[in-house]
Amino acid sequence: MNIGIVCYPTFGGSGVLATELGKALADKGHNIHFITYQQPVRLSGFHANIFYHEVRVPTYPLFDYPPYETALASTMVDVILNNNVELLHVHYAIPHASAAFMAKQILAKQGIKIPVITTLHGTDITLVGRDKTYSPVVTFSMNESDAITAVSKNLRDETYRNFKIEKDIEVIYNFVDVKRFNRKPIAAFKKVISPNDEKILLHASNFRKVKRVEDVVKVFINVSKKIPSKLLFVGDGPERSAIERLCRESDVHNDIRFLGKQEQMEDILAVSDVFILPSEYESFGLAALEAMAAEVPVISTNAGGLTEINVNGYSGFLSNVGDVEDMSKNTLTLLTDEKKFLQYKSNALSQAKKFDIHIIVPEYEALYKKFI
Repeated sequence: MNIGIVCYPTFGGSGVLATELGKALADKGHNIHFITYQQPVRLSGFHANIFYHEVRVPTYPLFDYPPYETALASTMVDVILNNNVELLHVHYAIPHASAAFMAKQILAKQGIKIPVITTLHGTDITLVGRDKTYSPVVTFSMNESDAITAVSKNLRDETYRNFKIEKDIEVIYNFVDVKRFNRKPIAAFKKVISPNDEKILLHASNFRKVKRVEDVVKVFINVSKKIPSKLLFVGDGPERSAIERLCRESDVHNDIRFLGKQEQMEDILAVSDVFILPSEYESFGLAALEAMAAEVPVISTNAGGLTEINVNGYSGFLSNVGDVEDMSKNTLTLLTDEKKFLQYKSNALSQAKKFDIHIIVPEYEALYKKFI
């Protein structure tokens, strides 16, 4: 199959999932055409079946805001016409679904039918899409898609609650390449971070308010009072400077490291003991799933789709949003009981295997074949 994939090329979950999906499909012999404004961060190295098409947006003095959606639709049309693309798979509704609708109508005038599948990832529905500025267009473009998928049951239900959707939404979960995260810790790397074998706590996100990153700091302060430990932050975003300031003002600032954006998460997860994700909402929680694939138990909230992947008392623990004391207690429960800790590590991997790439990708292939 010749598939066009439209996504944001960033470290966010939608861009990561879309890129990993494209790479997996290419490994199975399909031709994949990525259409976006820069090369996706997870698209490294040469792949014979993968093609990248950059969306160029001309700037003119007349435009305060360059018309990306129009340029994107035109690029879609060009890529489809010149590469025999059979289907468009757009990730994140805004603005990709509406741009795909425009491209579809342009091609229909030329007698070309191009199916469009829209995958919903989270904030395109729960936050941005519900804004009255965007809601009518988001609703229309979703309903005009040939198929809609959501990455969790929670997100599917949220979409039905907040939009007038006229068709079924199929749940196809996010996935993880379990084999990729099966790594042995790099001894030298771990020694630098925890020279005296301190426990290593990890948080990775885009540092937005919804991630409640300050709760990670509070949990770490509580844990470090009981056992020697270190805290790693991976990622970047609008709240990072405030979190760095909070850390500097604490007594444990020397035990905290900010690593910034990192592509090779498997190496960092390999040296970590516990992953903390205290988000106010997660449509799925891909970062938590990757941690579990690396045998790292997850301490998270019970918000959104997290309850569908992190099993309380098995792969980790779930707490109410903002309940720092409970998250701290659960973290200490794992880190002070070696037998329980090893069991939870094994359980985390077993749970992650349910979302392995080799299980989920065929679900997308089956969906494509309905329209090609």
